[in-house]
Amino acid sequence: MEVKDIEHLRFPVGRFQSPKNPSQEEIDTWISEIENLPNQMRLAVAELSNQELDIPYRSGGWTAQQVVHHVADSHMNAYIRFKLALTEDSPNIKPYDEASWAKLPDTFETPIEISLKLVEALHQRWTILLKNMSPNDYKKIFLHPEHGTTFRLDETIAAYAWHGKHHLGHINIVKQVSTDFSR
Repeated sequence: MEVKDIEHLRFPVGRFQSPKNPSQEEIDTWISEIENLPNQMRLAVAELSNQELDIPYRSGGWTAQQVVHHVADSHMNAYIRFKLALTEDSPNIKPYDEASWAKLPDTFETPIEISLKLVEALHQRWTILLKNMSPNDYKKIFLHPEHGTTFRLDETIAAYAWHGKHHLGHINIVKQVSTDFSR
């Protein structure tokens, strides 16, 4: 497999490009993408059997099941980071080891329906929060100690809109692989 193919499997919608000084229109688009992710994710996995949910999107990558549970884990952390940044002055956030979380028993023993419902409820709350942020709120920051840098909330909205599309791309790769096998 060529490097280009591996790059596409790892980043099916391309690598994240952090925006600088995004417009309100861009922010509104990203909020809409975050709002719509739960339905898109539900539709993406609807046709996958339990066996297909255990297919990784690439060699060494996560299975579709792990991806669904990861999105729930990641977006819960993001929501908390937003609330911290909105209520504290430049807070240090708590990093977590997403690869280790993806290997915990709840990832393999919990039906994806639980995480799909979790993402739906979480994104309802998160979207309400995002839609009610002021222009000054978008400039608020949090410090990510692993990266040693600060992240503005407007950039973080873009990152999580991308993150949802990124993992939908992984699920779509699994769907394509399972379709190829069934031919």
